[in-house]
Amino acid sequence: MADPNKRLPFNVPGEFFVDRTCIDCDACRQLAPQTFDQRGEFSYVYAQPRTAEQRRQAWRALLCCPTGSIGVIGRNQARAVMRDFPLHLDERVYYCGFNSPKSYGGHSYFIRHPEGNWLIDSPKYHPHLVKRFEAWGGIRTIFLTHRDDVADAHLYARRFHSQRLIHREDRCAQPDAEIIIEGRHPVVLTSEFVIIPTPGHTRGHAVLLYRDRFLFSGDHLWWSRTHQHLSASPDVCWYSWSEQTASMARLREIQFEWVLPGHGQWARRPVEVMRRELAGLVERMRVGRRVSG
Repeated sequence: MADPNKRLPFNVPGEFFVDRTCIDCDACRQLAPQTFDQRGEFSYVYAQPRTAEQRRQAWRALLCCPTGSIGVIGRNQARAVMRDFPLHLDERVYYCGFNSPKSYGGHSYFIRHPEGNWLIDSPKYHPHLVKRFEAWGGIRTIFLTHRDDVADAHLYARRFHSQRLIHREDRCAQPDAEIIIEGRHPVVLTSEFVIIPTPGHTRGHAVLLYRDRFLFSGDHLWWSRTHQHLSASPDVCWYSWSEQTASMARLREIQFEWVLPGHGQWARRPVEVMRRELAGLVERMRVGRRVSG
């Protein structure tokens, strides 16, 4: 847990604090937005939790912090909220928690499915998650959006005899992956699961569309809590911004209600709102206006 001697000076006084080992991954701001905010290159406590629910959210953020940069003054009660994870989002979809520093604190998700469960990107290999996944029937498929967020996927694959899917252009991150995605055309696995290559952030980036409702978007796009719209950023584009713009434009052919990113805020909006926001994002990307935030 965090070191009080390294506590950031702009934390408000009280029980929770963030220390200077923070990598500004955004996980705590996603999970406890009424407690944590961003300042410069750090997250910090801008308001101490006041209600029982706010305290529970803050404890969840502490558990999920990939670098152990969130601390408390007093008794550590994180174990009391460990059973919240994986955290249910909607239908059969869960947020795993226990974000890994190997993926710079990226989010990962779990789908409980009667024909075999899915893990999308990877959390830390954590005993609590292993037990929960085991109780839910294991992991049949691990979909990896791109090379940055594979974390401990190989350990989960070994434990559950899972099949890992990754695009050939990012295969270097999982050279022994069982299934390799090729090319730039959508891959329809079943009526519920479609993989869509979206080169840009990396050469082999891809997203997963589940049931025409949930878009697991990796680092391709996310919801901006600041501007309240879909967002992307050239500042974190490692391959080609023009390719990412073209990939984003192709997503206008699909429909979804949820955007579930590797970094940044997840969000649910009506299909027509997401379609309108996506069109606006593509236009901003094409004309070079600000798209991040």
